[in-house]
Amino acid sequence: MTNIPPKAVTLPLEQKYSPERMVEMGRTALDWLGSHYLEIILAALTAAVIYVLLGVVKRTAARFVAGSDELTGIRTIFLRAIARTSRFFRVMVAAELVITYAEAPGVVSRVVNILFTIAVVWQVAIWIREIVLGLVVRRTAGQDEQGETLRNAMTLIRLLVSVVIFAIASIVTLDNLGFNVTGLVAGLGVGGIAIGLAAQGIFSDLFAALSIIFDKPFATGDTISFDTFTGVIEKIGLKSTRIRSVMGEEIIVSNTNLLGKEITNLTRLNRRRTRFAIGLVYHTPADKALALPDVLKELVEAHDGVLIRSGFTGFGDSALQFVLDFDILSADFEEVFTARHRIGLAVYRTLHERGYEFAYPTQTTYTAAPDGMMIMPYAPPALAKDAVTSAAGPEKSL
Repeated sequence: MTNIPPKAVTLPLEQKYSPERMVEMGRTALDWLGSHYLEIILAALTAAVIYVLLGVVKRTAARFVAGSDELTGIRTIFLRAIARTSRFFRVMVAAELVITYAEAPGVVSRVVNILFTIAVVWQVAIWIREIVLGLVVRRTAGQDEQGETLRNAMTLIRLLVSVVIFAIASIVTLDNLGFNVTGLVAGLGVGGIAIGLAAQGIFSDLFAALSIIFDKPFATGDTISFDTFTGVIEKIGLKSTRIRSVMGEEIIVSNTNLLGKEITNLTRLNRRRTRFAIGLVYHTPADKALALPDVLKELVEAHDGVLIRSGFTGFGDSALQFVLDFDILSADFEEVFTARHRIGLAVYRTLHERGYEFAYPTQTTYTAAPDGMMIMPYAPPALAKDAVTSAAGPEKSL
C-alpha cells in the first residue's frame, strides 16, 4: 500500500494568529532556547564576529571614499557601493547564521528568512544603484563645460535608475514572500507603455541630450556646421540646443532633429582648407601663365599658409581657369577667416602689379553686311594702320 503524504493545511488568518496559536509559538521558542542554548551561544558569537567584520569593511570603504567625490575609478565606484551597506543587512546576515546552525524552530526560521530576504534584495538594489550611477559619472567625467545640462541630466538619470531598480527590488521581494506578482508586472508594463507613448517627444529629446553628453559629438563652445548653418554651441539643454550662427542670430534646434542631421565639428580641425578659383583672360602670355603657380605659392607661404596645390584646371567660356588650395594651421574660425582675407587680397594686389588680368564673362557679337559678308567687331590690322596714318596727316619730307 502506497503511503500518501498528508496535504499541508492552510489555516485561516484568524486562526493562524489567534492567542492560543501565539502562546504555542512562544512555548516552542522557549523550549528551543532551553535545549539548544550552547549552539545558540556559539552561533551568536560567530554572528557577532561577522557583524563586526562587515562593519569594519563598511567603515574602511567609507573612509577611503570620504572626500573623493571627484574620483571615478572602478575601485572607487565599488568601494563607494560597499560603503552604503546598511546595518539592517548586517544584522540579518548574523541572524540568518544563528538560526541556520542553532536549529531554530519553524516559526522563528520563517520570520528570520523573510526579513533576511528583504534585507538582501534591498541591499543588492542599493549596491547596483551606486555602481550604475558611479559608472555613469565616470563616463561623463571631464565634461564640466556642459555645466547645468550635465547636472540636470544626472538628476534625471538618478531618478530613473532609482525608480527602475527599486521597482524591480519590490517585485522580487513580493515574489519571494509568496505573493502573485504577475498582475503587478503586467500593470506596470502597460502603464510604462502608455506613459512612453504620451511623452514620446519629450523622452526622444531627453535621450538625444543624454546621447550628446555620453557620445560627445560636440560640446559647448564648439563650432559646428549642419544643413546651411555654421555656428558656435552656446548651450546644450535637455530639450534643445542653442547655437549662435556666424551671422549673429541664435538658432534653437531640438536635440532629436539636430542629431538626425549630418554635423561637421569644425573645432576639432587642426587646420582649415580654403580654395580660390582664379580666371585669367585668354590673351595672357603663356610664360606668365606657367609662372602663376610659383607666384601663388610665394604669396601663401608669405602669409603663414600651407600650399596644397595650385595650377591650371581648364579652359572656361571666357577665362583660363586656375585653382589655389591652401591650409591655415588653426582651429579658430576667426583666425582662419582673417588669414584667408589677407591671402586673398594679397593675390589680387600682386597679380595686378605683375600684369595679370582677371577675366570676367564676355561675349563677342558678329554681324553681316547686306551682301552677306561678315562684319568683324574690330578693325582689321591694315585698316587700323591706315586710319592712324591719315589721322596724323601727310609725312613731311626732309
